Amino acid sequence: MLRISREEVLKGLDLQTGVFTFQQIKAATDNFAAANKIGEGGFGPVYKGVLLDGMISSLRHPNLVRLHGCCTERKQLLLVYEFMENNSLARALFGSENSRLDLDWATRQKICIGIARGLVYLHEESILKIFHRDIKANNVLLDKDLNPKISDFGLAKLDEEENSHISTRVAGTM
Repeated sequence: MLRISREEVLKGLDLQTGVFTFQQIKAATDNFAAANKIGEGGFGPVYKGVLLDGMISSLRHPNLVRLHGCCTERKQLLLVYEFMENNSLARALFGSENSRLDLDWATRQKICIGIARGLVYLHEESILKIFHRDIKANNVLLDKDLNPKISDFGLAKLDEEENSHISTRVAGTM
């Protein structure tokens, strides 16, 4: 049986993403400084960092967070995404009093439509058909203009033509 490494699979996808070394990510986040920690994701802490150079994934849509690249050194998978100034929709709606945002109905509608557009792109319009399977306020990030962007594809599933998108297995956040 032929075994293919994670790095070979990533290269084979031709996602046009950058591959960063652990040292580059460490430098970009100032050695993962506490001051640069901006939250907790499903797989661990999330840090703000500044990269000298980055590339963008081939999955491009205004309502998807852009993947700039990854690092697979030290037996860890680190993903580098664009920075979202207004954090998550969950924080905007349910965060502490000083982190909550006053979202009028027009802005809320804009956010809902943006999320729907992102899902339509994933399901119908992109080269890879992807089912997110964990859409929730924590996984919708807001940019500086309060445009929603879907993030956290940890439970996403590729639509393989021979398999139905219908699954009886439980996925997502309880």
